[in-house]
Amino acid sequence: MRDLLYKNLTFPNRGRKIIASSEVADNEGVHSVVRRHFAYIIKPIKSADEIQSKPYLYVLKERNTKQKREHFFCKMKGSILAVNQGKLMHILFLHTLNVQLTASVKLSEQIG
Repeated sequence: MRDLLYKNLTFPNRGRKIIASSEVADNEGVHSVVRRHFAYIIKPIKSADEIQSKPYLYVLKERNTKQKREHFFCKMKGSILAVNQGKLMHILFLHTLNVQLTASVKLSEQIG
């Protein structure tokens, strides 16, 4: 069994876009939940000196063999400078990936 959810939210007047997806699956005794999230904001700026954001990366990985589960989380933030029609644009982005793996209920009942 596999469930997919996809969201695409666009706000053109604010220069913002959000894309999110979620996938839930049971395969070979493993229940997996994968969530992805991507967002960006575009802001016009006058000079590169106005930029105050710093790149950011966070990674977390956990494994619990007693509870038969694993968790992985990654978050990235950053920015890009671009020129569009002679105007300097600052593009801020955020991307997250969240993966959770657990032993499915059917497999846990058979073992325990």
